[in-house]
Amino acid sequence: MFARKIRVEYEKDGQRLSCPLKWLDSFSMRNFTNASVFDDTLPVADGQMEIGSNVPLDQLKDAMEDWFRRKGCLGKDERLWCEAV
Repeated sequence: MFARKIRVEYEKDGQRLSCPLKWLDSFSMRNFTNASVFDDTLPVADGQMEIGSNVPLDQLKDAMEDWFRRKGCLGKDERLWCEAV
């Protein structure tokens, strides 16, 4: 089910840092995101997720970036990266 491993990082003060597991957990809980396309996401550690083969990486990145901004985790000038490992 979770066929791909990805790294999730954000930029703060010019440095790329691993997204805290707490952020990834809050995003992955479907009752918060209400988007079934992201059901196959499993946060495993800071900056690390496993995702299903049907999860679109670009949409996942955009949705997480939006979620983290709305929750005050990311500032308006901070950026998120999601990359396959």
